[in-house]
Amino acid sequence: MTTDQQHAGRPYGEPERIALYGPEFAKDPQSAYARMREHGDFAPVELSPGVPATLVLGYDAALEILRDPATFPRCSEVWEERVGPECPVLPMMMSRPNALFTNGGVHARLRSVIVDSLDRVDPVSLRENVGRGADSLIDRFAADGKADLIGQYARTLPLLVFNAMFGCPREIGDKLVRGMSAIFDTVSAEEGNALLAEATGELVAYKRAKPGADVTSWMMSHPAGLDDLEMAHQLILLVGAGTEPEQNLVANGILLLLSDDRFGGDLSGGALPVEDALDEILWTDPPMANYGTTFPRQDIDFHGYRLPAHQPVLVSYAAANTDPSRASADRKGNRAHLSYAGGPHTCPAKSHSRLIASVAIEKLLDRLPDVELAVPVEHLEWRPGPFHRALTALPVSFPPDQVRP
Repeated sequence: MTTDQQHAGRPYGEPERIALYGPEFAKDPQSAYARMREHGDFAPVELSPGVPATLVLGYDAALEILRDPATFPRCSEVWEERVGPECPVLPMMMSRPNALFTNGGVHARLRSVIVDSLDRVDPVSLRENVGRGADSLIDRFAADGKADLIGQYARTLPLLVFNAMFGCPREIGDKLVRGMSAIFDTVSAEEGNALLAEATGELVAYKRAKPGADVTSWMMSHPAGLDDLEMAHQLILLVGAGTEPEQNLVANGILLLLSDDRFGGDLSGGALPVEDALDEILWTDPPMANYGTTFPRQDIDFHGYRLPAHQPVLVSYAAANTDPSRASADRKGNRAHLSYAGGPHTCPAKSHSRLIASVAIEKLLDRLPDVELAVPVEHLEWRPGPFHRALTALPVSFPPDQVRP
């Protein structure tokens, strides 16, 4: 093992840290991951200027960390004090009383509320709800012959679905998405976090007064007895998982189908390989690229690497999934990727996520079968931020279609 490998997790000094922010990383993260692999399974990175971290690149190492929350807990008040309240990545990594940032018995209690409530969602009704929302959005631009499938479709559809599933009034839902987008982009993150707190507080108060047949009300009536603060932070977790990453999964899936001959070649024949495209995206370009943040409580020598106490260790789902040791020529039907995390923090809504994305993409291609990219793939722009893989816009063109009655 080289000296560089042994010291990949050191907070300062050699080797130089690779930035996970800025337009260069956003445009071509795979090239950055390739450079990082020179260090092995772990690489020294910066999440934002002056905020060091270690990124986990190896599939087996990532899975071991995800399965061991005792050694790799999900929060660190020490780190939060070090970076201060103005740190742009803090809102995405700070401790919150929800299922993502807790451990042990507290995590089990909070997670049970989410799992039990999501289990009450009828998949048939969810499919119909997504289809109706998709049709209503497509109707708005079908006669135009062109659209931005981010602003006019992929961003709005998950919000419509979330509002319906959670009994959330539209004005509160809009506020939730604005706040969540700000903290994902690490731009105006502090203001975005405040907006999230305001909106979730409003939703909790609204559903306490007007419960219904929705996930928010089911969570409130759960035997675990969440208080208002716990409810608010559970909702921050769920809106974060259900809007931004879902938008990216839909958009990135559409992009793959329109730009990759392995998939797009089948479109004209009517065989829409949407599930295959989703498998490919979740392996190679997942909507949550780098997350699963953990904080060792003490210095750890792990697989020959020194991981400093209270310095973030992030799992790169994008890099771990494409670990050369896990290379596979055919990913169709292979669901062993880490895009929905792993271990006790595995995403409890992965079946809902895939259903929403597949219906959204199928509905678009059914309504607009001749849709094409309006610009070359290399001209598309990607949003900044170390955590997600997200387009700023997805311009397309198509023969104008009649709006459905």
